[in-house]
Amino acid sequence: MSLSSQRLIDAALLSPPYSTLSYAPPPWLPESVWRPGMRVLLPLGRGCRVAVVLGLRQAERGTIPEGLKYALWPLETEPLLDAAYLELVRQLGVRHAVPPGRILGTVLPSPLRLTKGRFRFLGEGKARECKTSELAAFAGDLTAGSACPAELRSFGELWLQGRGSWLEGGDSPLDREMVSLAQDPPWPVRPRAFKQFALLDYLLLRGAVSKRQLLDDLGSSASETLNTLMERQLVLVRPRDEGESAGAGVDSGEAAGEGRKQYWNAPFALSPDQDAALAALVADSDPAGGSGAKPHLLHGVTGSGKTAVYLALAAACLERGRSVMLLAPEVALAIKLRRDAERYLKDAPVIFYHGYQTPRERQERFVNAASAGPVLIVGTRSALFLPVRNLGAIILDEEHDTSFKQDEGLVYQAKEVAWFRAAQGDSVLLLGSATPDVKTYYAAGQGQIRLHALSERTGGGTLPSIRLVALPRSSPGAGLLAGESIEAIAACVARGEQAVILLNRRGYAPFMYCTSCGGTVHCPHCDISLTYHKGRERLVCHYCGHAVPFPSPCPDCGGVSFVPMGEGTEKLEESLLPFLPVGSRILRLDRDSTRRPGRMEEILAAFGRGEASVLVGTQMLSKGHHFPNVTLVVAADADLGLNLPDYRAAERSFQLVLQAAGRSGRGEKPGEVLIQTRDPGHYCWEFVRGNDYEGFYAQEVALRERRRYPPFVRLALIRLSFPMDWNEGMARLEKVAEAIRGTGKARGVSVLGPAPAPLSMIKGMRRFHCLLKSDNWVALRDIYGAALRAAGQSKLRVG
Repeated sequence: MSLSSQRLIDAALLSPPYSTLSYAPPPWLPESVWRPGMRVLLPLGRGCRVAVVLGLRQAERGTIPEGLKYALWPLETEPLLDAAYLELVRQLGVRHAVPPGRILGTVLPSPLRLTKGRFRFLGEGKARECKTSELAAFAGDLTAGSACPAELRSFGELWLQGRGSWLEGGDSPLDREMVSLAQDPPWPVRPRAFKQFALLDYLLLRGAVSKRQLLDDLGSSASETLNTLMERQLVLVRPRDEGESAGAGVDSGEAAGEGRKQYWNAPFALSPDQDAALAALVADSDPAGGSGAKPHLLHGVTGSGKTAVYLALAAACLERGRSVMLLAPEVALAIKLRRDAERYLKDAPVIFYHGYQTPRERQERFVNAASAGPVLIVGTRSALFLPVRNLGAIILDEEHDTSFKQDEGLVYQAKEVAWFRAAQGDSVLLLGSATPDVKTYYAAGQGQIRLHALSERTGGGTLPSIRLVALPRSSPGAGLLAGESIEAIAACVARGEQAVILLNRRGYAPFMYCTSCGGTVHCPHCDISLTYHKGRERLVCHYCGHAVPFPSPCPDCGGVSFVPMGEGTEKLEESLLPFLPVGSRILRLDRDSTRRPGRMEEILAAFGRGEASVLVGTQMLSKGHHFPNVTLVVAADADLGLNLPDYRAAERSFQLVLQAAGRSGRGEKPGEVLIQTRDPGHYCWEFVRGNDYEGFYAQEVALRERRRYPPFVRLALIRLSFPMDWNEGMARLEKVAEAIRGTGKARGVSVLGPAPAPLSMIKGMRRFHCLLKSDNWVALRDIYGAALRAAGQSKLRVG
């Protein structure tokens, strides 16, 4: 295996600086081994990095540059990512003006980006294992043209014979043992047991983690604290393969699809409207014709059977040998969709994927998706980046939901990525909602998306009656629920029925008022008040995670007398219970109550079984869930998002409340919805009461056309931020602002700002927003590029 190649390997680093670097194919492995989409180990500096091969290219003038380093070793025998996936990465990189490695370093689960692991080579009668550092030591500082060390030549021969493999990290006891909470807060821990609280808070925020990860993050001294909490049964340590590996791959032994199967196994017939929509979707799922993405909108009232259409389409695609993605905006809804798939699709191969899973779980599912045959992917927006092949359909349930947009790190809109992937595979893109995004519905009206309507509930259910409950504009000392609402909830529970209460604000109280100085306790890193979480006995920032014990002295005056102001789900749960019949039980569904692994499933299942009369929660309970015994829904503070500085504020409030209302009356009993509002005259509520999406859409789209907002113009937001203690920040900001305004004027783009963001400081960063309006997407991207160049390598971030 002497060096004969005159081609170079271009590979993207999966960790900072995410550069794309060139290496020479090494003499210990033939060039044919190095293939695009394959993860590889590359020498860099004094260590090694994991990278993905983007391609091989001919060296300039047919000669490999002198001094160029050899690539070290592939980490798999078959590429993890195919050509279509690499093109998706390239396009995202161009759109965001970042290198491909930055995209890959975000979407690949963390274990696939790390060098933690070892190589295993099976020689004659014995195995030889090498850490990455040992393998790199054999290669030393070899560069193009150097002789091949005998050790590497031997390993290369074993690799080619199929007698070598890369063992991912996670095979030591510390990696195999998973640590998680054994009980929810409040915890019976002494107030000054700071280390114990720190470890418990860590697990509450992150869920189950490996023991190695915990000790890496909290330090080796946390081992003693961990043992103490284990003895007190507050923390559980268990082998990883008991929970994390179970079902981590394809959830059925039929994944390879041995011949044509019949997957649809529903005990009911579809309605004529459902059948008509399904027939059009199945016809378009055939890749013949190569016409790119085939977009459809399924607009159906709540309870109209949209999920049945999704699953019937999935069954048809699987039977044709094509994979399907079924995505939801929230984990709770994804869990419900997975449960429905298990019920109505017999033996269907399913991969379940979402951000609350451990890194090891996500790694196993990611790898399995790359090699699976026809498979149904169920998950949240991150599942869109699973490297599944031969997609027949991508389905986005509740397509209007803002959770389909990623706003931090790699910013992307899932609908746009889904459109691109559907176009690559000549696939169906199905968007479903009872309250579609105004832009989506407008596109359907323009003939760009095929529209299917489901106007009636299935199974004989009727839409609930909706009425407004006017709240006084100022009610100091009073609870959030009006007397009328409390009476309705108590009567519902007394009848043996169930109620759902929506309050899109978690915690106990959003403000903690100091009676000594008259101020509220603020986060030192963010321009936001700390929220009181009674169960955790903490004041918590919902943006950076900063937390302080409560009670603690006021940071401004040292006083210790506080009054909680406002009401979150935790307080609502507590304050409602005395008004219910004796023995009633309330469950709470929000991010805080579902931190512990499996807790979300437990809450939903318990409420579904009727073990509680009332479910209080945030927006995660507002859509998709089917509880036939729920006859009352209360939107406790419907105005919460109505007056935000966002052109979509009315649309989002309409969608949230109408979706929550759809949880009522889905069984045989009629349903009722109470909307508590301090602004009963707002036009939004008129259309909510009539369940009139078309009426709301007509008014909203007319307003947007008059004020030049999407869908009548392209809108972009450039976020500018710099450290609060950077003295040169404002001067650099002005330089970037000049570049934005200058390029905008030249390209005919309307530029508003930069102006302080609604939350002017987050995580110690001063934040500014710049709004751009244009009919030309290329012009908007040019302005973004000008801002990046003006910021240069300074501390000012542009995103």
